Parts: sequence; C-alpha cells; structure tokens
Amino acid sequence: MRQALDSDSIGPVDVAVIGFTGDNFSGEIAPILTRLETAGTVRIIDLAFVRKSASGDTDWVEVADAEVDAALSALDDPDQDLLNDEDLMLIAETLEPASAAAVVVWENTWASELVGAIRGAGGELLTQDRIPHEIVVDAVAAISN
Repeated sequence: MRQALDSDSIGPVDVAVIGFTGDNFSGEIAPILTRLETAGTVRIIDLAFVRKSASGDTDWVEVADAEVDAALSALDDPDQDLLNDEDLMLIAETLEPASAAAVVVWENTWASELVGAIRGAGGELLTQDRIPHEIVVDAVAAISN
C-alpha cells in the first residue's frame, strides 16, 4: 500500500498536461511512467486522462477505470485524487475536438534529499522556472557552431 503524502519530506511536485491526437488513450507512455517510478526517479501522485470527442463532448477517466488500468497496472496506486473533477473538466474543455490528454502529477523523488537539506539549512526556494524545449534546442545549436 502506498504511503500517505508527507508535506515535510515531499520533493518538488510537477503537473503536466500531455496532449495527443485522437480521443483514445493508447497506453504507450505507461511503460515509461512505470519505469521512472520503479527506479525512484519520480513518484506518480495522480494520473488521469481527459478527452474531447469530434462532436465536442468531454470526459475523463481515472487510472482505476478499466479502460486504462491494464496499461498502468504496475504503478503503485497513483490515484491520490489531487486532481478533482473541476480540474479535469477545465483541462478537457481546452482540448481541440478529437483529442486527448494525460494529466500527470508527480513528485520529483530524485530531489527530495536535496530539498530536505535545503529546508534543514533554513533555506527556501525563491523561484524556479522551466526552460522551454525550443529555447534549449536553440541554445545547444548556438554553442555547437
């Protein structure tokens, strides 16, 4: 059974909405998510799939639903219900017709030891930004020339 979340020891937490063409989940990302969790790199906290049909109808499925459960059965009960119905409806409404998205909330467990040391030293994170992939690609290209 999965341990409860502990705000004193949890590492940084991210949420990602990953869009897909078509309104069905194929399960192709499941083995990677499972491998990352098994390796201790991340801890999947919550995971859901939202979709919008070609006619514009929206819905979502949680990991426990039979439709996606088989593909993600190796994950250690990721449903902590941090994503509520309102969150998922808002995300589903932003999708283009005939598309879907995986919504993943994960703890960066690889960083929890560093976070603990920072907190123990009286430090706090003042800002954190993610550099967009396109900027990284351009920067790498610029230094490679």
